Amino acid sequence: MGYRIRPEADFTNEFRSAAEEQLTRAITVLKERPEGAHEAIHAFRKNMKRLRSLYRLVSREVPDFQKQENARLRDTAKSLSAIRDVAAIVGTGRYLQENARNTEEAEALGRIVSILESRRDWMAEAESDLEQRLHDTAATLREAIAALEDVAFDKSHRKNARMLAKSWHRTASRAREALDACHEDAAAENFHELRKRTYDYRLYHALLRDLWPSAMKAKRDFAKDLVERLGHINDLSVLSGLVEAEPQLFTSNDDLAHLLDAIIFRQQEDRREALRDAETLYGDHPDDEAQRLELLWLSIGN
Repeated sequence: MGYRIRPEADFTNEFRSAAEEQLTRAITVLKERPEGAHEAIHAFRKNMKRLRSLYRLVSREVPDFQKQENARLRDTAKSLSAIRDVAAIVGTGRYLQENARNTEEAEALGRIVSILESRRDWMAEAESDLEQRLHDTAATLREAIAALEDVAFDKSHRKNARMLAKSWHRTASRAREALDACHEDAAAENFHELRKRTYDYRLYHALLRDLWPSAMKAKRDFAKDLVERLGHINDLSVLSGLVEAEPQLFTSNDDLAHLLDAIIFRQQEDRREALRDAETLYGDHPDDEAQRLELLWLSIGN
């Protein structure tokens, strides 16, 4: 069925189906690992993010379920986060290399990427209990599937419309607040908060895309690009932190100087472009968006 909630169908069935699909996909990828453990964990973490966004969408109606399952999914993802974070740093190095401003910088960043890849590989080898953790994670996800049987929603089409409108309004409002904070202070945590809220906003456009397919897709695609840019901003901060925490990794002062200069330049550019795009994405007032969503939901289905 896909990651979606159809307004004409039973809401409880739609919710359970969307959640179970993500959980089943996560279990399968952790078991089969068609592209290796690193990519499997990356795919698993995306499934967890989709689930947590889905659960936040209904948190007003089922607060106990949302609190319980959000904690379960958060802790489960955290158990594998170190492995994914190491691989993500390599990706950040490659991102800088691909956007190098000249040949000298590209060559220096290429050497930095090799260092980061070596760090990733020896840290992966040190993860002696990875197989057990993957097995335990799959078991936890099966418990999450079972927990879906305990959640149910009102049969009222109008009540569900109101619940979704309130959740949408909350997400858009929090995103706007985060955007305002980014304008006031370019701190990494402000951009990270904007990224999290934009991730939810993007996924809500996917979940409810049947309400207005063309408009939902256009805004979802725009939000996806913004999430990616905001992700780069966060990853660059993480890489900068690694340089400070493990300076012994970088034996060439010249290469390190190129790296730090590239990080600063790319952060400034990505922040500028992210703020511009976010202003476009969140140009409509949350009140107007929520009201439009509610009317669209009521116009379809029951």
